[in-house]
Amino acid sequence: MSAVSMQEFLEKLPKAELHVHLEGTLEADLKIRLAERNNHPLKSSTAEDIRRGYVYHDLPSFLALYYEGVELLQTEQDFYDLCYAYLAKVAQQNVLYTEIFFDPQLHIRRGLDFGTVIRGFNAAQEDAERDFGIRSNLILCFIREMSAKSADETFTQAFPYLERPDRSRIIGVGLDSDEMGNPPAKFAKTFARAKAMGLHLTMHCDLDQENTHEHIRQALQDLGSERLDHGLNVLEKPELITMAREKGVTFTICPSPNDVIRPGRSRQDIRDMLAAGLKITINSDDPGYMQSVYMTESLAKAQAAADLTPEELIQISRNAFEAAWISDAERGTYLAALQDFAQTYRVVAPA
Repeated sequence: MSAVSMQEFLEKLPKAELHVHLEGTLEADLKIRLAERNNHPLKSSTAEDIRRGYVYHDLPSFLALYYEGVELLQTEQDFYDLCYAYLAKVAQQNVLYTEIFFDPQLHIRRGLDFGTVIRGFNAAQEDAERDFGIRSNLILCFIREMSAKSADETFTQAFPYLERPDRSRIIGVGLDSDEMGNPPAKFAKTFARAKAMGLHLTMHCDLDQENTHEHIRQALQDLGSERLDHGLNVLEKPELITMAREKGVTFTICPSPNDVIRPGRSRQDIRDMLAAGLKITINSDDPGYMQSVYMTESLAKAQAAADLTPEELIQISRNAFEAAWISDAERGTYLAALQDFAQTYRVVAPA
């Protein structure tokens, strides 16, 4: 067995990412290239200045930055470049598989066709799999502050692609963006349509939102969400903990935004989730806007905050592969790689 540092252990660990927003992987350097390509002026002219402007303290202030970046994505090539850059980056971090959120309503409302978005993404996914071996699928997310009618119309526009997940790589639907006044129940009709088509369901339940416990209950009990994105407020209601455990729900935790919204709480939150017997995964969320903290860095943040052991880190990675919406054969391949890793590497304390 090879003895390695914790950092090397995290770098080599086989990973799956289940909570990352593709539009949120837009790095400052690519922003500049897209702005020049599409003749779209930016407030800042250097990558360093752009990154310095990423100051936010809650979800609405973050979304203002996020939506500004979305405006730069205009062509099929833009969407290709965005997706390929993300997949190339995380493939270097030994991410073997990823399920990626994307927000088509933000593009459709600007006059773009759904096909422009999905063709760019799919071409990048195919090329990244060929070039790096990384497998990926997509989760179509609905924007909470937009109307239920808009969500349903977007779903209808996506229908030709949803009917062929083997070609479009869209395997599920999600719910993200501003939660205030926008409960999961608002989108019950569209989620029921998706479920009837055999698509998987996941929903954001962001930290410390108004009526968060009711939102978690709706997602789990009424709409049948298979995963919860964030969802840490589940810890405050024993009945919700029980429900999540009984339903086998996996929580996709993201250390970077959590540290902004709940400074100093990471250790308690992660430790309490584990102590409650809940399945958690660690993910990046929006790394382009969060100091380029991708999967390895996110795991390092979680490990340092909660003193996670190598065994716990392997279990968290196993949770991600087990919760992934893939075939049993593909899952078995990833779990075998994880088992080989566990038998090959051990962490030694620094001298």
